[in-house]
Amino acid sequence: MPKRPATIHAVQRHATVVNNRRTPIHDWQERVRDPALTLLLILELCLVFLAAPLQAKGLPMARPIAEGVVLAVVVIVVMLSHRRGAIGVILLGLTANPASHLFGQQWPPVAVSVLSQVGIILTFSALSWVVSRAVYAPGRITFRRLQGAVVLYLNLATIFASAFSLIRELNPAAFTNVASLTRSPSELTTMLYFSLTSLTTTGYGDIVPIDPFARSLANLESVIGQFYLAITVARLVTLELEDRRR
Repeated sequence: MPKRPATIHAVQRHATVVNNRRTPIHDWQERVRDPALTLLLILELCLVFLAAPLQAKGLPMARPIAEGVVLAVVVIVVMLSHRRGAIGVILLGLTANPASHLFGQQWPPVAVSVLSQVGIILTFSALSWVVSRAVYAPGRITFRRLQGAVVLYLNLATIFASAFSLIRELNPAAFTNVASLTRSPSELTTMLYFSLTSLTTTGYGDIVPIDPFARSLANLESVIGQFYLAITVARLVTLELEDRRR
């Protein structure tokens, strides 16, 4: 009987040591989490509403801006995350873009474009995973965490835009009222526009999906857009109430 408390205390001391070793990293991540979410929002706004239109215009400065913004976003997310799986998926997605340029002369154009779009989907899906853990984590709800929720919303639009572009690569006639497939940066910008109108259920009707998979994906995005707002508000309100009760 006397040995059990000693064993328990030894386990507690070991856990304390382990926690002490991990505490500085977690404390640092907690300190930079909220400012990082604000910076992420600024970068995402620049990427979606500035870099994408510049690329559609064919300006040479657009591509360095877009690549710089994406790199900054990845660095911030890696700083926020301590999960190797998410970081590995992000790096895997990023390697798809240089790989598509490297094998661009050897592979068919469709394969190169598909590889690039899959890389974007993987990267932004992993980014969303990391940001969602910061936004929906227990604790006081701050304005910066609300900004992180906007980042997730824009990530959804980007992911679906790449998925629409992927469908269009496999079936160029999947959408009506769209220029012929050129595989230029303006292609993703056009699909990003359609993705945002579907996510927000605006539905101007200028671009219409006619492929069954394109229609199904547009329906799915519209449903997710509505449920995301409702679920996010409910979750954040619940976290705020729990924090006030403490």
